[in-house]
Amino acid sequence: MEVLSDEPGGVMAEYMLLLYADEDEGRDRFAEMPSWQEVTESLREAGALVDNAMLHSPDSATTVRVRAGETELTDGPFATTKEFLAGYYVLECADLDEALAHAARLPIVRYGSVEVRPIAPGRGRGGRS
Repeated sequence: MEVLSDEPGGVMAEYMLLLYADEDEGRDRFAEMPSWQEVTESLREAGALVDNAMLHSPDSATTVRVRAGETELTDGPFATTKEFLAGYYVLECADLDEALAHAARLPIVRYGSVEVRPIAPGRGRGGRS
């Protein structure tokens, strides 16, 4: 679904907001659910929300590599770091400034970080462009 914008070119860009949290942070993230729900609902009402999800902990990850034709599976995340990928949002925005403004509203910015990346057009999500 293409969304027309007032910008030259007429199509709004999609941005992925990658949410990173500190593994050592002892906070009760579920206590913040009302804040998360409020922001998510406002993004939905504004027509910006395409998708979002919270991910399980890094301990549940399996990393897949193929080296010299052999598939290698490793339990756990690819890298050992203090921060982990906690979830994501995909937003349709007029430009990067709008995506950054939405990212700054997410509760995780108070104890983690949000990486904002444009999604390459024409590929992904089952061929949706």
